[in-house]
Amino acid sequence: MPEIIYRLFYGKTCKSGADTVSAEDRGVYGIVCGISGIILNILLFGAKLFAGIISASVSIVADAVNNLSDAGSSVVTLLGFKLAGRKADSEHPYGHGRFEYISALLVSAVIMVMGFELLKESVERIINPSETGLEPAALIILPASILVKFYMAYYNRHYGKKIDSTALFAVAKDSLCDCLATGAVLIGTIVSHFTGLHADGPCGVLVSLFILYSGYSSGKEAIDPLLGMPPEPEFIEHIKDIVVGFDERVVGIHDLMIHDYGPGRRIISLHAEVPSDIDMLQAHDVIDNLEKKLADELNCTATIHMDPVQINDPRVKELKEKTIALAARIHPDITVHDFRVVFGDTHTNLVFDMAVPFSCTLDESQIKEKASALIRSELGRRYFAVITIDRG
Repeated sequence: MPEIIYRLFYGKTCKSGADTVSAEDRGVYGIVCGISGIILNILLFGAKLFAGIISASVSIVADAVNNLSDAGSSVVTLLGFKLAGRKADSEHPYGHGRFEYISALLVSAVIMVMGFELLKESVERIINPSETGLEPAALIILPASILVKFYMAYYNRHYGKKIDSTALFAVAKDSLCDCLATGAVLIGTIVSHFTGLHADGPCGVLVSLFILYSGYSSGKEAIDPLLGMPPEPEFIEHIKDIVVGFDERVVGIHDLMIHDYGPGRRIISLHAEVPSDIDMLQAHDVIDNLEKKLADELNCTATIHMDPVQINDPRVKELKEKTIALAARIHPDITVHDFRVVFGDTHTNLVFDMAVPFSCTLDESQIKEKASALIRSELGRRYFAVITIDRG
């Protein structure tokens, strides 16, 4: 279906391969998937509504209304991609990419409201049961609906993966839940007919719960990037590999921050460590070229702060290793960076940052106090710690 619509609207076939997807193509794929979802869900709604009416089955009607809500969700998804594709302006200098997350959140809200309403109706059917019939149309329409929803889950996941789309992943998950829900309705209809049990209401409850779960999980996936969430560990390691492997004069990386303003709109900032005794103009040129490499390879905006570090002084190296070991005694996941030493006749300052994970429950003053006490007791009273705390 998406391939057909793409060909009708754009006169060509869909491109293949993630590397070929431009920012413009990304919006096109999202819009095409949205149109496909509207068409297929409206067709499923009409077919199931017909089957539910002639069978007098509230669970089949509930399933039909669920498809109608899915069509509305596809409209929201389509609008979300359309708005997300707008260029940056003076009021939104980072673009409108987060509209895609907002559309996914609205989809989840519609799904949950519909699930709650259907749950109430199904409970009423349990309290006041009525007879349902097994019509041949239902036995044809419901299995066909499951196959269509599997296909929708497949193509939404396929294109969601292709363009890294939270909204399309949410639609794919909803389609899979619909497969399970429709399967439950089909089983309930058959059980009611052959056993005489009133399974229509309980199956309607089951469908409603599937719908509510689908709405909740899709909403959570949409809220997380809006609130700000950590990037995938593999992505972090990929950045580190690029930075450290770019030039032998880049010896380390820390203070990596990734800001997500929508898919394909990442801003990356980090500190790159270079030896303090090399030519600063050469080091600056390396950092400029590294920023360009990150921007080209990761399709992002990259900003790198250059940090000169002392790596050729054996005294500094020894003190750093000891300080790292002492920091681990406070919490095993605390790391030390930006380490430098200011030697003096009467005292020596150890100046460094400590990256403290959220799992460490100590506050900043407690961490600094413990670290300072350990350094003075283990390294000597002439050593003073000047500490900056980084969280997360």
